[in-house]
Amino acid sequence: MPSLLADNLYSEDLERIAGLYDFSAIDGKTIMLSGATGMIGSFLVDLIMHVNSRSSNRIRIIALGRNSAKAEKRFPFYSGNELFLFHECDITKAIAGIDEHVDFIIHAASTTHPVAYATEPVGTITSNIMGLMNLMEYGLSHNLQRFVFLSSVEVYGESRGDTERFDEKYCGYIDCNTLRAGYPESKRLCEALCQAYRKEHGAEVVIPRLARTLGPTMLMSDTKAISQFIKKGIAGEDIVLKSAGTQLYTYTYMADAASGILSCLLKGSDGEAYNIASCSNDISLKDLASQIASECGVNVVFDLPDETEKAGYSTATKAIMDSSKAENELGWSAEYGIDEAIKRTVRILRSTCIQ
Repeated sequence: MPSLLADNLYSEDLERIAGLYDFSAIDGKTIMLSGATGMIGSFLVDLIMHVNSRSSNRIRIIALGRNSAKAEKRFPFYSGNELFLFHECDITKAIAGIDEHVDFIIHAASTTHPVAYATEPVGTITSNIMGLMNLMEYGLSHNLQRFVFLSSVEVYGESRGDTERFDEKYCGYIDCNTLRAGYPESKRLCEALCQAYRKEHGAEVVIPRLARTLGPTMLMSDTKAISQFIKKGIAGEDIVLKSAGTQLYTYTYMADAASGILSCLLKGSDGEAYNIASCSNDISLKDLASQIASECGVNVVFDLPDETEKAGYSTATKAIMDSSKAENELGWSAEYGIDEAIKRTVRILRSTCIQ
């Protein structure tokens, strides 16, 4: 099965981002990364290892995940490399079996798809909250300089109808007395917990809030709508839209999300949150399905979700983000529009089918 690293477009993504930053500030440092085999985490691993391979930088990655076999399959090229260490652990428990100094922690582990929200609601909450606590406690006892917590557009909840775009100060409505609230409410609590650790323990924290994200590192088990659209499309099957598709969301390509995270790590102000999104990538779910179908040469069909699927769906009908803070303060901007993001994702997946 071809590796993502062998794909020209994927390598181009790595090379482009590697060329955007001066990594000297983190040369010789160690980054602990949770969720290392996930969509965002796995790309960040490849990116840091690519930076090491193209320069004299020696940035060490301690990659955390729950499944060593999955990590071995995803990262075979890094086996034996002294700059890469995979450690199998459950971050909802205290980090044990490792006693490595870390300079930076990126908390990217999270349950991020609807079926899991409905069938693993406790794990959805604990992977966020307990994961943050356990990683923070480990870091504070092992030389931690900065903690980067990956938050989500979902912290904004449902628009109250009083703004067009969500900026970092906006707070919309979430019905906390529902099963589906576990994900956004735990992300909100994690942001508050970051501020508590700053005040009580002097931790330095930056929070990238990611838009809905697509890219070729998506997991084939992911039940998010966009992942299902792409999975069906590359399999040559009709795309199933389980609503009228009028929901309007902001999307970001995986590589652009990763560059936003790096901008937060390297340039973000302590205690601040930044929207990692592109205002040019607002699209309705129906139009998104149509564009993916067109790229894949299939059709869009409509169907009703089953009860499990429905219980895990976001209730937000409009969630578009204001990215001006990240653009103005960090100098970050997304490279790819939604059309190009879809094309790259589909073409890379077709050539690799790695998951």
